[in-house]
Amino acid sequence: MKLKLLGAFAAVALLGACANHATTANGAGASAATAGPAPGSEQDLVANVGDRVFYAFNKSMLTSSDQATLDRQAGWLAKYPQVQVLLAGNCDDRGTEEYNLALGQRRANAARQYLMAKGVAAARIKTISYGKSRPVALGDNEQAWSQNRNAITSVQGSNPQGN
Repeated sequence: MKLKLLGAFAAVALLGACANHATTANGAGASAATAGPAPGSEQDLVANVGDRVFYAFNKSMLTSSDQATLDRQAGWLAKYPQVQVLLAGNCDDRGTEEYNLALGQRRANAARQYLMAKGVAAARIKTISYGKSRPVALGDNEQAWSQNRNAITSVQGSNPQGN
């Protein structure tokens, strides 16, 4: 009984090894393992460009570092003209809900205006403010608050005409 079981495992291992060798021999396995995110996808944006910019406390002005991120986003959007994005403005948990919704909208609008100035069509960019309702970091300290004061760009779909 044990011999039959060992024989079955050996056969499966040999078949697996043959299948793996055939896949890498024709190159399909090698490219699939190193392909990375699909071009023009949200994963591509996050991995290769960066999907967020950060703001100072109670501010909606872009720093030079934020502008560099948005410059990369504008270049990426130029490369994928069919992609539409959503810019979500966020705040830390201090302040009233009303104040943070307005501040989050100013942050999303600041990033949108910058992308439009770099040539991205307004119709491709939607904005929303989540105020303090969608924190990315938990905690009542400066480290968490600084991560939550952001505008996050997410891929919302694509327009087949590229408009």
